Amino acid sequence: MRVAFAGTPEFARAALAQLHAAGHAIALVLTQPDRPAGRGMRLQASPVKALALERGIPVAQPRSLRLDGKFPDDAHAARAALEDARPDVLVVAAYGLILPPWTLALPPHGALNIHASLLPRWRGAAPIHRAIEAGDATTGITIMQMDAGLDTGDMLLAEPVPIAPEDTTGTLHERLAALGGRLVVEALQRAAAGTLSRTPQPAEGVTYAHKIDKAEAAIDWREPAQAIERRIRAFDPFPGAHTLLDGEPLKVWRARVAEGHGAPGDVLEAGGERLRVACGSGALLLEELQRPGGRRVDARAFLRAQPALAGQRLGASA
Repeated sequence: MRVAFAGTPEFARAALAQLHAAGHAIALVLTQPDRPAGRGMRLQASPVKALALERGIPVAQPRSLRLDGKFPDDAHAARAALEDARPDVLVVAAYGLILPPWTLALPPHGALNIHASLLPRWRGAAPIHRAIEAGDATTGITIMQMDAGLDTGDMLLAEPVPIAPEDTTGTLHERLAALGGRLVVEALQRAAAGTLSRTPQPAEGVTYAHKIDKAEAAIDWREPAQAIERRIRAFDPFPGAHTLLDGEPLKVWRARVAEGHGAPGDVLEAGGERLRVACGSGALLLEELQRPGGRRVDARAFLRAQPALAGQRLGASA
């Protein structure tokens, strides 16, 4: 098939790579404009743009696709590029811009979205984070026929993926990205053969995966240990769960639920490789931590550099 592709981060790059490897003609790639990143805040291309340039695929980077919006020149130029590309289908994966109706209507096969959940659960921007945070045992990939709603279109293909007890957003992201690429290739094969069927999403079980706010990453030690542990994994690698120690921020990257009682945030044990902190119910063994400007270290290394922690309280500003 002749494909136009819209995507931006690494999740989308994996799908673009599999579509290209499967022999589809990628006529045009839409991706977000370059953003400043890193310590020097230099403009950096998205992972999707980097791959497209490497493979010699034309790239467009409109700031908006709304013809009557803030950047109409960008939108009209993108429309002309899409019309010139003459795609049979538009494949969308974590693009980050709203697709107006004209984009969905332009290709004969419409727009197919790779969504990182089993719809209708976790519609929205952060389905991987929210599935881990909620303690879901399973998530997956849904290939969806896009419509004007927020992840409301008919389902075309879906495949579940178990969430392991130690999964972080980073580890689960890798498996889902690979699966998303494989399933969209299969969806296009079926579409070309005329065997791709559509199933409306059920009305029951709808949940929304709202965008991650950095403020959510502050650990509230009053919560149950199980809930804090899930959030630590959900916010790895971004934005990273954090607390305060002596008024300084401290990131917590890995923790394990343990027994213990005390005022929330109290350090119950600090010695050897055990750093145990009281929660609203139960306690957590903090196993990997990071100070500002430092690297991630295990609890033993952290405690060697931070003696006499027992009895202190995390989360207190003074």
